[in-house]
Amino acid sequence: MVMENFWKWMRRSVSPVFWALLFAAFILWYIAKLSYTYTTEHDVRLLVDGQPLEVTCVVEGPGANLFGYKVYSNKTLRIPLSELKYEVLHGEGHEGKIHIDPQSLQKAVSVRFSDIKVLSVGHVPEIDLPAKP
Repeated sequence: MVMENFWKWMRRSVSPVFWALLFAAFILWYIAKLSYTYTTEHDVRLLVDGQPLEVTCVVEGPGANLFGYKVYSNKTLRIPLSELKYEVLHGEGHEGKIHIDPQSLQKAVSVRFSDIKVLSVGHVPEIDLPAKP
């Protein structure tokens, strides 16, 4: 009953022009906020010599660019192992695995993201040593 009376009062008291201008103000405010620089985490899918992995990167850039990557970027970045620094792991449970240097991975990823800055790369999982041709 109370809500019904409230909606009746709103329809009588508030003009449709007010709602249209309020909506336009919200859109303009949101567009203005997207021009600011933000820092956030972004999950990046990679294919390193045929081996899929996903790393979390801390990225910085204008809100519009970050929004675009978050919403529209579903692609997997292909990075050859020859571009990366890595070490072959030895020992029990790690035989035939390699560990990729996070700084070299950060550099390789940042080259592929032209309009945002990659500040750091999170944990990089071990991957299998590629078979020699």
